[in-house]
Amino acid sequence: MAVQVPTSEQMREIAEDIGLSMSEADLQSFIEQMKPSVAAYNVVDAMPDNLPKVRYPRTPGYRPAGAENKHNAWYVKTTVPGASSGKLKGKTVVLKDNIMLAGVPMMNGAATLEGYIPDIDATIVQRILDAGATIVGKAHCEFFCMSGGSHTGATGPVHNPHKMGYSAGGSSSGSAVLVALGEVDMAIGGDQGGSIRMPASFSGIYGMKPTHGLVPYTGIMPIEIYVDHTGPMTASVSDNALLLEVIAGPDGYDPRQYNVRTHPYTTMLEGGVKGMKIGIVKEGFMQPNAEAAVNDKVKAAAKHFESLGATVGEVSIPMHLAAGALWMPIGTEGMTQTMMWGDGYGVSRPDLYVTSLMDFHRNWRTRANELADTVKLFTLFGTYIRKYYGSRYYGKAMNLTRLLTAAYDEALAQYDLLLMPTTPIKATELPPPDAPRELYLERAFDMISNTAPFDITHHPAMAIPCGFVDGLPASVMLIGKHFDEPTIYKAAFAFEQSGDWKKM
Repeated sequence: MAVQVPTSEQMREIAEDIGLSMSEADLQSFIEQMKPSVAAYNVVDAMPDNLPKVRYPRTPGYRPAGAENKHNAWYVKTTVPGASSGKLKGKTVVLKDNIMLAGVPMMNGAATLEGYIPDIDATIVQRILDAGATIVGKAHCEFFCMSGGSHTGATGPVHNPHKMGYSAGGSSSGSAVLVALGEVDMAIGGDQGGSIRMPASFSGIYGMKPTHGLVPYTGIMPIEIYVDHTGPMTASVSDNALLLEVIAGPDGYDPRQYNVRTHPYTTMLEGGVKGMKIGIVKEGFMQPNAEAAVNDKVKAAAKHFESLGATVGEVSIPMHLAAGALWMPIGTEGMTQTMMWGDGYGVSRPDLYVTSLMDFHRNWRTRANELADTVKLFTLFGTYIRKYYGSRYYGKAMNLTRLLTAAYDEALAQYDLLLMPTTPIKATELPPPDAPRELYLERAFDMISNTAPFDITHHPAMAIPCGFVDGLPASVMLIGKHFDEPTIYKAAFAFEQSGDWKKM
């Protein structure tokens, strides 16, 4: 699309937005001075884009319905076979539908993005296929991934794998359900406020949010660069470690990746927890909506670690209870400025920009009434803050997050791992179609308090199922030092191997 020389009317409107008072002569003068810049833009427009090549054949697939998609977890089923050999040979993988799989539809849970077809494979897609896996489709996620519940997607709610009519957690809702049901071996999720760990908790699977930047986010629709994470969701610890081993490491595109340290995770599972120190974070059990039965299951899990040989003690991190307040300006303003007004990417970073997505996504402006209430809330509030208060609160929250990070680091200097409930509650009932906005929004965010802090401090954190409460899973979360996923995996593997979590 060529850039046009602006008209006088367009320039007057823009001048008013900026707060400039300009005569018609001023406008015409500036328009003349812009003509060489317009010509430069059109030189760029005429050049072919520089995007990675798509290597593995595939078809667009189809949208399963009825009994084939009882829980509404699938968006698209397809078959993309990978290399003839590799670490993932024989494994089936489903992708959260904010991840680009070239030639296969991607809507990121959003009515306004339906019909978009990516033209590249995300870096992690290339790595998964190079490792021999077969990608079998795209899993439903929440509307632009802005929900911890599973009821906001434009195609309807995703149902809990253990109890129809209940939340599967979000925003990687479909990914969690398909793993829990055994329809796929592995899934990829995304996590900006807990969106790997919350559905893992509600659905009873293993979900790892790696250290920020460990796994490249290239080719995945961003929310906010500082909190964007992607990682593995699986039915076993060993599969989780295996998938992370394949997808981790720098890719030369993603500016989130600096000082990255990878490990051979699958070779570091054994050894048990004898001699390991685990700190029970007192404040993780003190969330206002915490359910006593969930807390009890997680405390029992801590006792179980102790019975396996770990030294378990209580640690207090008072700032943990204020962490959600720090996440709010970063998540809200980052999402508003990057994902919404920034057409999915924003500016000022050396990323791989997928301009086809930017072009398609910017049309939300003409269809804003179709946005989910979660997205409307964040966009309205983020735009209000920016207009009337600027970016100072984003900056101050970022400054204070260094204190939060230091508080966890101080505890992690005493303990190898920290422990708390992944979510303070078990899965809730899905809101009915005619639910009031208040209930709709409550069910989207009432489980986020323990997970969101580690998206801004960037510590690795893993959800591990640890029993049932009223027929729905409970989950214990282990948090480690930056890039120390191996210690989390070692403890999780020992816990998993010591007994069936469903009987705990």
